[in-house]
Amino acid sequence: MAMNVETLMFYLLSAMAVLAALQVITSRNPVHAALFLVLTFFSMAGVWLLLEAEFLALALILVYVGAVMVLFLFVVMMLDINLERLRVGFWKWFPFAAVLAVVLLVEMVMVLGSAKTAGTGMTGGTGAHVITHAANYSNTKELGRLIYTEYVYAFELAAVLLLVAIIAAIALTHRHRAGTKSQVHAAQIQVKRNDRVRLVSVTSVAKAETAKK
Repeated sequence: MAMNVETLMFYLLSAMAVLAALQVITSRNPVHAALFLVLTFFSMAGVWLLLEAEFLALALILVYVGAVMVLFLFVVMMLDINLERLRVGFWKWFPFAAVLAVVLLVEMVMVLGSAKTAGTGMTGGTGAHVITHAANYSNTKELGRLIYTEYVYAFELAAVLLLVAIIAAIALTHRHRAGTKSQVHAAQIQVKRNDRVRLVSVTSVAKAETAKK
């Protein structure tokens, strides 16, 4: 089977994404790991562009690369991370991580090797082909239709979970601790000028020197 440009680009971007993802988990420097993660996001965005999912590709670049990863880089570069301390207990948890990786790999093989997944975009079961759409086709409109029709319950469940996570983060951050200062809005509203401002009579330097002479 002759390899066209789209197939070649797919394999190149996929290989780049896999290699960058391996560098993310094997890099000793956290800054390098974050930069490799940015490269992984860009590679996957290219794959999504080949699959005619322009909205997801742009959202991945703008949200994750443009916002989340920039924040991660700022945090990693500003904190004084002890790399030796991060490596403590690595081999202790390595067997558990290896078993978990094998389980995830088996699940991915089962999903990708199922009849429903294998039949998507296949012609006669011999090779994959990109599904072409009409000129007025909108993947953003199709994504919105699927989210609010077939996957509305999963979408609402994910929204509730994110809301719970936000509330938990705020509750943990604003818990009462000894030695911390907090705003008392009632006291701020009732404050008067005499409680905050004090008028002081200051003699100028010229008058002070004249008085000395």
